[in-house]
Amino acid sequence: MAHRARLVWATGGVLLSLTLLAACGLAPQPVVTRLPPAASGTSAAPSANPTPSGTPADETPTTPTPGTTASVAPGDASVTACGDGGTATVTGSERSVRVDGTCTRLTVSGSAITVDASAATIATLTMSGDRLRVTASAVDDATVQGNDTSLTVSGTLGRLDLSGDRATISTGGALGTLVLRGQDSVVTAGGGIGTSTVEGRGNSVG
Repeated sequence: MAHRARLVWATGGVLLSLTLLAACGLAPQPVVTRLPPAASGTSAAPSANPTPSGTPADETPTTPTPGTTASVAPGDASVTACGDGGTATVTGSERSVRVDGTCTRLTVSGSAITVDASAATIATLTMSGDRLRVTASAVDDATVQGNDTSLTVSGTLGRLDLSGDRATISTGGALGTLVLRGQDSVVTAGGGIGTSTVEGRGNSVG
């Protein structure tokens, strides 16, 4: 009997141990979640209004086309008034100017300037530069220096001192005195030329 009782107790202990082990194996294990470390810096937010790098700038050319001559008209040319016995000066490039009044002196200097002084009387005219164009009713004394210049006088021209190449000078009346130094210039006077001194080749005077 004693042996049998010990066997029962031993069997019961084995069963209890197995039951406890099974319970431990079926118990849920805690889940550990590991998060990545925080970033050391922050990225810049994208611009709300990105600007395309390939967009061309809107450019408006401001320089006139080389070789063109501006026309003079009452509505599109600036006006310079000498008044009665005043002086006027026109400078710059690619300009058109209208001169009125009685000028004791008119000075034009620059390049590609067109001056309409057909309504003005000029005592002394000085032109200095290239591609200058002056139209006048009458001039007492004119000095012209430069290339490709033009002077047109509807009346008389008292004296002309011309230095340069390829100039064109014409007067409706007489030209009192001419001094010409340069090449390939043309000087004509409807009322004839008084005295003339010409230096250079290819010039036409008559």
